[in-house]
Amino acid sequence: MAEDISRKIAEYKTAPFDARFPNQNQTKHCYQNYLDFHRCEKSLNAKGKDVAPCQWYYRIYNSMCPSSWVEKWDEQREAGTFPSKI
Repeated sequence: MAEDISRKIAEYKTAPFDARFPNQNQTKHCYQNYLDFHRCEKSLNAKGKDVAPCQWYYRIYNSMCPSSWVEKWDEQREAGTFPSKI
């Protein structure tokens, strides 16, 4: 399983099609992958496991989201004002 994820991350070129977000506007796709990354990281850290599988979500949101959005969301998370549960 981990080898399969590592292979997919290594072969990653661009965000694959996600049937949950079929429209041209990919804002929700970007935001959902940001949430998924931080939820994955939080969950695996709590269990004491390796967070390498979470890199998939990181690479997707990092390629899709404007850096200004990511910076804003990171600042909101640090300040405790982020509008969603992680």
